[in-house]
Amino acid sequence: MNIDTRIKFRHLVCFLEVARQGSLARACDKLAISQPALSKTLKELESLLEASLFERGKKGSTLTEAGVAFLRYAAPSVQSLREGVHHLRSGVHKPITVQLGVLSTVESLLVPEAVCRLHALHRALVVSVVTGPSAYLLSRLRVGELDLVVGRMTDSPLIQGLAFEHLYSESMTLVVRNGHPALADSPGQQHLEDYPLVLPSEGTTIRKFADSMFVQHGITPSRQRLETLSVALSRRYVQCSQAIWVAPLDAVRQDLQQGALVELDLGMREPGGSVGFCSNPALPLGQAAQWCAQALREVGQEYREGKYP
Repeated sequence: MNIDTRIKFRHLVCFLEVARQGSLARACDKLAISQPALSKTLKELESLLEASLFERGKKGSTLTEAGVAFLRYAAPSVQSLREGVHHLRSGVHKPITVQLGVLSTVESLLVPEAVCRLHALHRALVVSVVTGPSAYLLSRLRVGELDLVVGRMTDSPLIQGLAFEHLYSESMTLVVRNGHPALADSPGQQHLEDYPLVLPSEGTTIRKFADSMFVQHGITPSRQRLETLSVALSRRYVQCSQAIWVAPLDAVRQDLQQGALVELDLGMREPGGSVGFCSNPALPLGQAAQWCAQALREVGQEYREGKYP
C-alpha cells in the first residue's frame, strides 16, 4: 500500500513531541505553536491513519497501542531525515553505520568475512560490533539499539517475537593443545574428567549444546572449569594448560587447520546448532543492515556448499 501523501513532516514532528513530553502543553512549548494548532495537527494525523494515537486525560497524553506501534516507525524515520538534511547542509557526509550484535560463536570466521565483503563494496560504511551473551544482545535488538544479532541463539527465550534467518549448522567439538595426554588414549576412552574444562558461560544458548554433548557421550564433566565466552581467553588457556575446550567448530577451525589445536575423537560429532541472524520485524531494516544481511547470506551459502572457509 502506498504512503498517503497527505501525511506531512509536521504531522510526524508533532506526534513525536507529544509522545516524548506526555503532554500537549509541554509539546506546544517545545514546538513554539499554539495548543489549538497542535490539537488540529494530531487530529489530522489520526484521521489519515484511521487510528487513535493518544489517550488524553488529566495527567496528560499517553500513547495508545496503535500509537506505540506507529512510534516504532515514525521516530527512526524522522531522525534519519533530520540527520540526512544536517549532513548535506553542513557538507559533512558521514559514513553509514550498521549496529551488529555478535555472539562468540561467529566472531572468528563468519562475521570477519562478511565485514570484508561489505567493505569491498561500500567505501563509507562503519560496522559497529557489540559482543556478549545472546540474552543481552537480543534485548538490545528488541528496543532498536542493534540492527542485527548474529550467532547461535534459537534456544533463547528472548527470541520470541523476533525474526531468525538460518544460515548454516555448526557442531560443537572438544579440542586440546598439541601433545595433550588425552590424545594418546583410544577414541572414546579418554578420562576427560581428569582435566580442566573450558566451557561457555552458564545460562547461555551455546552452553546448553555443550551440556547436551556431555550427556550424549556419557561424559562426567570435570569440577575444575573456566567458564567464559571469550574465544581469545579460551584459546590461550588451552594452549598453555592441560585443559579441554568445548568449543563451537568455527571458533577453532583455523587453529585445527594450522595444527595449533587438535580435536579429540569421541567417535561421533554433535549434530550441530543453527547459526543465523536475528532482526526485529517491528523495525524496518536500514540500508546498511540490508547490505549486511545479504553479505551474511552469501557467506552462509558458501558454508553450506563447502566453499568457505
